[in-house]
Amino acid sequence: MTQFSFLLSLAILATQAVAFPQIQSLGGLSARELEDILPRLNAVTPPPPPGASNDTAVRLVNDKAHPYMPLRPGDIRGPCPGLNTLASHGYLPRNGIVTPTQIINAVQDGFGMDVEDAMVLAYSTMLVDGNVVTNLMSIGGKSPLTGPDPPKPAIVGGLNTHAVFEGDASITRQDFFFGDNHSFNPKLFSQFVDFSNKFGDGFYNLTVASELRFQRIQQGIATNPQFALLSPRFSTVYGEAAFPLVFFVDGRKADGKLSVKDALGFFRDSRMPDGFHRTDLSKSADAVKNFTGAIFAAHPTQPGKNNGTVNSYIVDPNTPGLNDLCGLYENFVNNIIVSLYPNPQGVLRDNLKANLNFFFGPFEGCTQLFPYGQ
Repeated sequence: MTQFSFLLSLAILATQAVAFPQIQSLGGLSARELEDILPRLNAVTPPPPPGASNDTAVRLVNDKAHPYMPLRPGDIRGPCPGLNTLASHGYLPRNGIVTPTQIINAVQDGFGMDVEDAMVLAYSTMLVDGNVVTNLMSIGGKSPLTGPDPPKPAIVGGLNTHAVFEGDASITRQDFFFGDNHSFNPKLFSQFVDFSNKFGDGFYNLTVASELRFQRIQQGIATNPQFALLSPRFSTVYGEAAFPLVFFVDGRKADGKLSVKDALGFFRDSRMPDGFHRTDLSKSADAVKNFTGAIFAAHPTQPGKNNGTVNSYIVDPNTPGLNDLCGLYENFVNNIIVSLYPNPQGVLRDNLKANLNFFFGPFEGCTQLFPYGQ
């Protein structure tokens, strides 16, 4: 697995370790609280990942078996246009409550994502946003459908939770500091359109992605006193810009040119264009690698954060670099997961160990970490 494949997967995750002390999950509970809660949860042993799809070809995915359907009362959507779209077309459960296995299958079948990217996406989001005991998570806001809530301060808050799923400098979602961090933002999309017209002749292409990515980072530094690009968000912010160039462009073209009309369908409406074909699964990882590297190279930015005031960006030398795949893995486990789950017990500990083992699968060549034992 390349470092850029990892960036693609975590581009949907967009985690910022600096904020984790502000939130807690099941792991922050005392032994007595766990004894009370765990028997009330419908514990599920996490199954092994489903593996690679045998069908890698370009093919129709907005088909009769997966029609777009408007949201029903109670259906959940969140900050990720990709997962939102897969749910609205039935590749994921339409209510927005999903399992890692469902994510792995859906992103392969619906978009043509490489299986290793799919695994990193599925298990990283489950570990930080899901209910590890019930093996369920929300692709948007907090939901009782993931199982009985543990008492505060535990959250199991879904992908909307700030600095757990979403991160600063999104292309179409505003920073958490300004309010709603998960809904489509028309003003930011207007900027998307302006840049597409100025640099891409009406299309979102590599040049637009590079310039718009740099613009959103500069806007965050200049307007958000809490703006942060720390690991792994520092890396994923570039993969996030590359994602639409590969997975929102019809696979029959695969030319890295996304029309504004089609972009609006994905970003706002969670809807594929009529007759949409997914990309060639066997080529998607290389395409993302090339686009991500080019976007970063256009305007290299060092990792860091504002210090509580605008225009106070300070470089953080401890954040792993773009090429440090093992450093990114180690940071995720040691600084994020262990912070969320400092002393898990019983089935919670067992399920964490299983999910961490599945998460490590794509990181060939790195040293596997066992914070809760083997």
